[in-house]
Amino acid sequence: MLLARRGLRVLALDRARYGSDTVSTHALMRGGVLQLQRWGLLDEIVAAGTPPARRVTFHYPDETTGISLKPAAGVHALYAPRRTVLDRVLADAAIAAGADVRFGVTVTELLRDDAGRVSGVTGHDRGGRRLIATAPLTVGADGIRSLVARDAGAAVTRMARGDGSAILYGYWGDLPVDGYEWLYAPGTSAGMIPTNDGRTGVFVGTTPARMKAARRAGNAHHAFRELLRTVSPEAAERVSAARAPHRLRGFAGMPGFLRQSWGPGWALVGDSGCFEDPLSTHGITDALRDAELLDAAIGDIHDGTATEATALAGYQKTRDALTGRLFGAVETIASHSWTVPELRRLLLDASSAMSEQVEALQSLDRPDRFASAVQLI
Repeated sequence: MLLARRGLRVLALDRARYGSDTVSTHALMRGGVLQLQRWGLLDEIVAAGTPPARRVTFHYPDETTGISLKPAAGVHALYAPRRTVLDRVLADAAIAAGADVRFGVTVTELLRDDAGRVSGVTGHDRGGRRLIATAPLTVGADGIRSLVARDAGAAVTRMARGDGSAILYGYWGDLPVDGYEWLYAPGTSAGMIPTNDGRTGVFVGTTPARMKAARRAGNAHHAFRELLRTVSPEAAERVSAARAPHRLRGFAGMPGFLRQSWGPGWALVGDSGCFEDPLSTHGITDALRDAELLDAAIGDIHDGTATEATALAGYQKTRDALTGRLFGAVETIASHSWTVPELRRLLLDASSAMSEQVEALQSLDRPDRFASAVQLI
């Protein structure tokens, strides 16, 4: 969308179908809402019936703390759109801007020229018809197991300690919540997030080993109930009184990482280049942030104000600077090895890091945007 708005020719390939769902934490933090607002897309998210969250509540074993969201940076509420809503809005905006967006296309390999530079991709559609697409720059936005990252040889530059958190989640009906609700107890965490169609997304998280043990003792619904009861008996009662989903979705756990985000003819954005544990609930916000950082770098290349190497190295430097502090806090939160006093300090540190990122995002319209963003961090 952003590149097409610059007047560049863009081909976007997605192996999923238009409007399909995907595994997601949904919750947008202030930075993500700010980006959608700046791009003129927030009104569509709201019009799709995405409920505003104007309060964030933290439930601990011995105390509950509620924080009302104060309007700042032009953001008056948080939103957690289903991916069936958010992805459709983004795809429609890209098409409206002039991008060629094709669904049902699986990329299978990167192309290279005689000098070894990435020069495009090959793939096929659902009918098996082969596709060959060439371009001066190939961007991988293809997730944590990115084919582009693998074929380009993108090195991991930072890896979180531990195995990350394992998650089970689903969508409950008739479950009233007061904005975002986060719940914590030693070794376990949970969240309740209002989303579209009158549903509330509820998740539980713990270590991969504990999740495996819980699932061995019963099916996914049994494991979910037992873990949620461990976090908060009161929340478990609220959820048991609501309309349960037929299906729960899961994430087995994976350490967070940062990858080298560029090379000759290629770049990475979103989870393919920067993955934080889902307990951060910052993944979509990160992806929207990095999309604009990469767009700005490509704009500088196209305008002739920077070489490819200089512009893309600047993109990675800014991304890493904006990610670093939050990454460290989330790494420890995801370990589930904290005491409650330690967790409180970690959450305060994560909140402060998110606020710094919002300040950096506000600087993106300035000519010295990369220097300003890094300086803020």
